[in-house]
Amino acid sequence: MSAPAPSPLAVVDAEPLPRQEEVLTEAALAFVAELHRRFTPRRDELLVRRAERRAEIARTCTLDFLPETAAIRADDSWKVAPAPDALNDRRVEITGPTDRKMTINALNSGAKVWLADFEDASAPTWENVVLGQLNMIDAYTRNIDFTDPKSGKSYALKANEELATVVMRPRGWHLNERHLVDADGTPVPGALVDFGLYFFHNAKRLLGLGKGPYFYLPKTESHLEARLWNEVFVFAQDYLGIPQGTVRATVLIETITAAYEMEEILYELRDHASGLNAGRWDYLFSIVKNFRDGGARFVLPDRNAVTMTAPFMRAYTELLVRTCHKRGAHAIGGMAAFIPSRRDAEVNKVAFEKVRADKDREANDGFDGSWVAHPDLVPIAMESFDKVLGDKPNQKDRLREDVDVKAADLIAIDSLDAKPTYAGLVNAVQVGIRYIEAWLRGLGAVAIFNLMEDAATAEISRSQIWQWINAGVVLDNGEQVTAGLARKVAAGELANIRAEIGEEAFAAGNWQQAHDLLLTVSLDEDYADFLTLPAYEQLKG
Repeated sequence: MSAPAPSPLAVVDAEPLPRQEEVLTEAALAFVAELHRRFTPRRDELLVRRAERRAEIARTCTLDFLPETAAIRADDSWKVAPAPDALNDRRVEITGPTDRKMTINALNSGAKVWLADFEDASAPTWENVVLGQLNMIDAYTRNIDFTDPKSGKSYALKANEELATVVMRPRGWHLNERHLVDADGTPVPGALVDFGLYFFHNAKRLLGLGKGPYFYLPKTESHLEARLWNEVFVFAQDYLGIPQGTVRATVLIETITAAYEMEEILYELRDHASGLNAGRWDYLFSIVKNFRDGGARFVLPDRNAVTMTAPFMRAYTELLVRTCHKRGAHAIGGMAAFIPSRRDAEVNKVAFEKVRADKDREANDGFDGSWVAHPDLVPIAMESFDKVLGDKPNQKDRLREDVDVKAADLIAIDSLDAKPTYAGLVNAVQVGIRYIEAWLRGLGAVAIFNLMEDAATAEISRSQIWQWINAGVVLDNGEQVTAGLARKVAAGELANIRAEIGEEAFAAGNWQQAHDLLLTVSLDEDYADFLTLPAYEQLKG
């Protein structure tokens, strides 16, 4: 018996966009509908499993490598598929949203890879979702240019051979796309919308350009979630009639549970896997989320005090490099988020030295590449990796067999000397309000205090406020963190912003709304799994 026809999808509560018919074609929507019909039920089961696992962690306050998958870890014979030529050298990757200007600048940046981001660096307005897809189509057909209305400066693509290879990041499994629903009114998961539209329109076109449909998979919490992605890839390739193994996926190890399942995640995706990435803010956010009932031993200090050299972070990155290279996959390092100042050369000098030290450390530890948030950082990161790699595309031959990470090492949070400070609380409030305000205006990548911040930043900021209140943390100035103190700091920051930008700009923004939302997700007894879930309900467009 043949499968039932896919349910027709309807676009709801969305203003028509210019050229949207080029993205939302009948054939493309039929493909997304079939993805939704086949895979959303399993997605829903896995989200329930996340909640069950979180309850188990709350009960035991520990994590371990999975006994049921020990045979996969012990079997040295399996490897992931060899990297395609376009993804073999990944020494510098630039990240950013898919607006028109960023698309051109990222492709032209000199980086080997552009992480074209539909996730944390993009607020999911319907305009960003659809026009971001249009920009990708236009880039691959060389039908893209941009003139800045303020400066009059024009942007155009360099020659194809000079452009970065695109690795596209769809939304995580937990987010739905409210503007695209099936016949029952059920929204389609954002991950399937982003992946489906991109894959349908561009997979064959990319093959013609000597590349392929490559993806970063965010917020993965288990190898079972990676297995679901693999099933999506197998179906999608068959649907379009392209060879199995054409899709390649790099998984962000940005949750604490995934850190215990790195080998299993690569195994599930092995014909489609190309690597793992070491995130930072989302990883810390995940530690707080999962161990928020664990008491003083799991309390994180100020986020800026938790560097990648902290013992438990070092254990995580060292294990990631060893795991990747053991299985023939790329290990990609973390983000250099600094945004160069056009006015302060001294700020740049200090920051560039920090970036250089960070990238030197990653290259010397065995990473095959790393992330930057700004084109000016590409040469700095490139130099660090060039020194180690020379003419080699990667260093997967460095097996790091000296690394021996125990389960307890990954959650040894109390190995840090740093403690929460009043300045850290203020910074969390400042960044939280400023980021959420921009997000509510449709901006997902925001420069705040010379750093490029995305949704992960806001998540760790509000999570730390929540954790410090609920753990009764006493700060360096002797004050205990309470809901009252958080409200006082937030009110002060709101007043500072009003004075800084003026009444007119303040009134035109979403400042009070952002302030209120930050306090809601920081003070509510029931900890929201993701800030973006209640924020999405307030996002216009």
